[in-house]
Parts: sequence; C-alpha cells; structure tokens
Amino acid sequence: MTFLKLVAGIDRLVKKILTAFCAIFLLLMVVFAVYNIVMRYVFENPPVWGDLLTVLSNIWLVFIALALTVRDKDHIALDLIYTWLPLKLSFLIQQFWTAVIFLLGIVMIVYGMEAVSTMGGKYWEMWHFAWEDGSFVFKPNYMPKKYAILIVPISGFLVCVAALASILEDSFKYRMGMYGHKKFADSDSSGLIPPTAE
Repeated sequence: MTFLKLVAGIDRLVKKILTAFCAIFLLLMVVFAVYNIVMRYVFENPPVWGDLLTVLSNIWLVFIALALTVRDKDHIALDLIYTWLPLKLSFLIQQFWTAVIFLLGIVMIVYGMEAVSTMGGKYWEMWHFAWEDGSFVFKPNYMPKKYAILIVPISGFLVCVAALASILEDSFKYRMGMYGHKKFADSDSSGLIPPTAE
C-alpha cells in the first residue's frame, strides 16, 4: 500500500496546485475587471490591456478547471442512469466515457500544438517576457497571440492525466469490490486507498 499512498499523495498535490492556479486566475480576472471599470468610469482613462487580460484570465481559468472536473468526475454525465444499470455495465460505460475524454485530451494536445506553432499575429495592447539566452527578457513589443492559446495543449495534457487517473481509480475500486460507493473517497480524496489501509 506504500505505492498507493505515494500515488494518492501525488494526486492530492496536483489537485491542490491546479485549484490554486484556478484561484489565482479567478482573482486576476476580478482584479483586472474592477481596475478596468474604475479606470474607465471614475478616471476616464481605461488601460488598453484591461479587457484582454480579463478575458485571458477567464480562458485559462476555464481550461485548467476542465482538468479538475475530469479528475473529480464532475463533468457532464448521466449519473442517474448508472444507478439503474447493473454494476458491471455501469462500470464499463463509465470507463468508456472516461476513455472518450482521454481521447479529447489527445485531440487538444495535437491540434493545440499545431495552433500554437502556426498562430500568427500579436496583441498590440501587450508587452511580454521571452526566454532568451537562458533567462527571461522583457520585450517592449507586442505579445504573440500563440501565448494566449498555449493553454489548449497544456489543458489537453492535464485532461489526459486526469482521465487516466480516473480510469485507474475506478478499475481499482471495481477490483476491490468498492465501485459505486459515492463517498468512498471521504478518507482519501484520491480514492486510491481503502479506509482499512490507512
């Protein structure tokens, strides 16, 4: 069970990190929006980058949260139907849909990387940092648009990892005869360690 505890610990750590990123992007989205509104209506001098950074924070928040919903199985699902089906059939259908989500992650990686590599244009509102000669360098020119959509392949990778973790977790539960217990993971958020093993 030491290996399972290690995997469960990594699973919890990744979830906490992704949740922290979501919180940061949510905070940034609110800060940029409020700052933009105050500057526009109080000081009548809105920043040119205000709306763009608000939208980009929202987009990155949603794509990172997608991986969390896949891992927690909070994505769109017909949970009520599963309760009417035999346990084995319910398990197989759930595994099938998680595999479909895994394939969606692969599509996001492949086409996301293609979009990043071929995306042209720049945001005239934004300056940016670039990695040059082993360090970050401030670039006082327009930020390439490919930076904004870099979240698509990143999210695709996170979705694949989350879907794979869900498949392994459900398979473990099914093999141990614990699949179908909604609150099985109360003592361990990853659901990989049975309560008796702690």
